[in-house]
Amino acid sequence: MNKVGVGIGVISGSISIILWIVLHFYNPYIVEVGEVLLFRQTLVTILLPAILAVVAALTKRRIFLFVAFLWSLPISFYFMLTASIFSLFAVTCIGYLLSFFLIKNNSLEKS
Repeated sequence: MNKVGVGIGVISGSISIILWIVLHFYNPYIVEVGEVLLFRQTLVTILLPAILAVVAALTKRRIFLFVAFLWSLPISFYFMLTASIFSLFAVTCIGYLLSFFLIKNNSLEKS
């Protein structure tokens, strides 16, 4: 069960990183590629929690998976309401929470 939790955390974080790259560099709806405000806001609310989730899953620091979930929840909920590929940010956010619970459950079973 622990390997499944780690895998879900790493995959969710990796998908979020890939989606963030697509959002900024391959999104036809952004007029200017380097919109600084949008770049900075999504860097802090999407990319950093995704990196934190990947690192937390690999080091089995389950509390940081929960932090990544809470951190990315507001913008993931916003993107969930869009009719685009970026609604997958909500799925990856749920993946952080699922990974947290799977790793936590495994830790409780061992003790």
